[in-house]
Amino acid sequence: MSLPSLKISQNGRFLITEDGNPFFYLGDTAWELFHRLTLEEAELYLTVRSSQGFNVVQAVILAELDGLHTPNANGHVPLIGDDPARPNEYYFRHVDSVIKLAEEKGIYMGILPTWGDKVHSGLWGVGPVIFDKSNAYIYGKFLGERYRDFTNIIWILGGDRPGEGYEEVWTSMARGIYDGLGRKPIITYHPSGGQSSSQWFHNAEWLSFNMCQSGHCLIDTPNWDMIRSDYNKTPIKPVIDGEPNYEGHPIDPYLRKWKPEYGRFTDYEVRKQAYRAVFSGACGHTYGHHSVWQMYDERYKPMTFANVYWYEAIYAPGAKQMIHLKNLLLSLPYFTRIPAQDMLTEITPPPPPKDIDDRLNNRRASYPVATCDKEGSYALIYFPLANQTLNIDTSSLSGHIIKASWFDPRSGERHYIGEFAKGTLRFTSPLGGPDWILVLEA
Repeated sequence: MSLPSLKISQNGRFLITEDGNPFFYLGDTAWELFHRLTLEEAELYLTVRSSQGFNVVQAVILAELDGLHTPNANGHVPLIGDDPARPNEYYFRHVDSVIKLAEEKGIYMGILPTWGDKVHSGLWGVGPVIFDKSNAYIYGKFLGERYRDFTNIIWILGGDRPGEGYEEVWTSMARGIYDGLGRKPIITYHPSGGQSSSQWFHNAEWLSFNMCQSGHCLIDTPNWDMIRSDYNKTPIKPVIDGEPNYEGHPIDPYLRKWKPEYGRFTDYEVRKQAYRAVFSGACGHTYGHHSVWQMYDERYKPMTFANVYWYEAIYAPGAKQMIHLKNLLLSLPYFTRIPAQDMLTEITPPPPPKDIDDRLNNRRASYPVATCDKEGSYALIYFPLANQTLNIDTSSLSGHIIKASWFDPRSGERHYIGEFAKGTLRFTSPLGGPDWILVLEA
C-alpha cells in the first residue's frame, strides 16, 4: 500500500501528508545504503529503524565512497562509462527494491541523486566530476520518470557541497526531476557543514524546505542559530538540520582533524542537537551514527575511525531515544507550535567560539531552548544540564493555573511536578539525566 504523498503545511512551517496529518520528519543518515548493502541487509536495517520510529532514511544513489567505480553489493556500478545518460538497469533495480522495502515499512526515502563530488571537485570525495547543466537535466528526468509512481520519496540535491558556482547544474537536475515526475516534488538541498540550502536556493521555486548541516566538529555547535536564521526568512519555508553530529563520530575540538583521543559524540550530544533544533523551529530532525552512514562492517575499511559494525550500531542508545522527541511533539497541538525563547528570562545567546580555549571550555553547553503553542496551551523548555535553574515567564499561556512535569528524553516518561499560579516560575532540573524537558500545560 502506498504511503500518502507529502506537502507543505498551509502556514509554510511544517511537512504534512496529503490528507492533512502532521509529518514530523525523523530521519536517519544511511548514505551508503544503496551502494554497500544487499537487499537482505537493507531489510534488517529498515526493519530496525522502522521499529525505532524513524520515518525518513537519507541515502545516495551515486554514493560518496567511490560510488561510480566500486560496485554495489550485487556487483553492479550505477552508470555505464560514468555517463549520467546511461544508467545501469541492474543497479537501479536494486535501488527500486530498497525503496519498495522502505515503503512497506512506513519509511520515506530522502534520496540524493548523487553525492556532491560528482558535481563539484576540489573539496573531498574521489569523484570524478561527471555532471554539467545538460546531463544533470537528463539524469534528473530519468529519475523522475522511473519513480513517478512512488509516493515515499523526498528528493535531496547537493551532497555535502556548497551551491555557489554550481547553481545552474543543481537547478537543471531539479527541473529534470520535476519534468520526469510530471508534478512538483518535495525537494531540498544538502550543504556542507556550517551551511544551509538557503544561502543559494531559498528563493528558488523548486526548493520546498531548507536543510542545514551543523556537522561533526564541535560539541554544542549552535544549530539553534542556523535554524532560527532560516525560520525567519521570507518566503516562509520549513527548515531542518539534515546532518548534525553523528553518534560515535570522533570530536574535533581544534577544527583541524578528527581523532578518537578527543572523544566521540554520545547519545547526550545527539539529544542536545535534536531538541535545540526542533524547539528553535525545525520541522523535524535527522539522526546519524558514524558507522551506519558508511555501512561499515568487516568488508570495508573504516572511515574516520569508525569502530562498530553497522548491524550493531543500529541499536545505539541515541537511535532508540529519538522516537521520544517525535512522540512528544505529536502528542501536543502541532501546527501552532512556535519558537518561544522570550519565555526564558535572563537568558542571552552565547557568543560564538573565539579561539581554541573557548571551544574546549564549551560555553554553549548550558544554553536552554523553549518552544510553545501560540494559542497558549503548552510550552516546552529544554534544560541541557542537570540541576540547572531557569526563570520562565508563563504569561503567554492560557488560564490561571499551569500544570508542570518533567519529560525524560531517554525514556519518554513524564514525572509530574505540580500545579502553579501563572507568572514567572522558577524550576531546577533533576539531578539525574543530565538533560530534561520541562512540560508546562495550561
